[in-house]
Amino acid sequence: MSKPDLTAVGAAFGRASHVLLDDPPFVLEDSVSINLVDTDVLRAAQLLTDDGRLKVTRDDPRAMWRGIFVGRARLVEDCVTERARAGVHQYVILGAGLDTFAQRRADLMPQVHVFEVDEPVTQGWKRARLQETGMDMPPNLHFVPVDFETGASWVEAIAASGFDRARPTVIASTGVTQYISAGALRSTLRDAVGLSSGTTFVSTFVLPADRIDPGERELRRVTEERAAARGAPWISFYTPEDIVAMARAAGFDDVRHVSREELNDRYFSDRADGLRAPSGEQLMVATRQRVGG
Repeated sequence: MSKPDLTAVGAAFGRASHVLLDDPPFVLEDSVSINLVDTDVLRAAQLLTDDGRLKVTRDDPRAMWRGIFVGRARLVEDCVTERARAGVHQYVILGAGLDTFAQRRADLMPQVHVFEVDEPVTQGWKRARLQETGMDMPPNLHFVPVDFETGASWVEAIAASGFDRARPTVIASTGVTQYISAGALRSTLRDAVGLSSGTTFVSTFVLPADRIDPGERELRRVTEERAAARGAPWISFYTPEDIVAMARAAGFDDVRHVSREELNDRYFSDRADGLRAPSGEQLMVATRQRVGG
């Protein structure tokens, strides 16, 4: 069977490593990913030794990235929870990879329809792996394979899978913007704005290297080199001002930047182990509140 995209494996491991390496309380408890990602895939991603031991330790510089993986996932899930209380019961995950929301959040799944959008190979591997391990695939979980290389529309694809365009939704696109052009991001934002009023779009973005903490720059250089070597180079970087302006230009009228400081204040401030979100990746939350363009 074809293997999943290694960037998706890295994100899943980033969430799982918080449970494996850190002490409770957990910012996000994703032990599902530990069972979802098999040992062969982890070895291919250079995360396991041949005898099955983790290559990453709590103090390994590479492990600092787990702070952003769990921080961004927690922020998105808090947004989905908050909007569900307000009657928003659709959640679209662009570039879903090996996301485990539907398997972990049994409290929300009865009321929220989740649409996982991703390229067919990774999504096919994930579906087979869920079946193989006997993990839950709730009826409200909709797998939406989209071959973005062909210019296929993700909006048309989710609509064909039961998505209701007349109802608001939460859309998450995390760990994606660095891999796509600014034009592709603008197009995605415009597509999201074209949905119902009350729709919220949550996205991560990667800062230019000169805007991150000096202590992170060497790890950032190595991370970029590894991504390029896997055939997935980072091509787009944004300042907070850039990303907010893009969302407003697309038509979102309530846009805010979620800084590393805010993420740390919300989720990491009381941790005795010193785990924090790094500065290199931050978030933007945009909502289209008004009716009309």
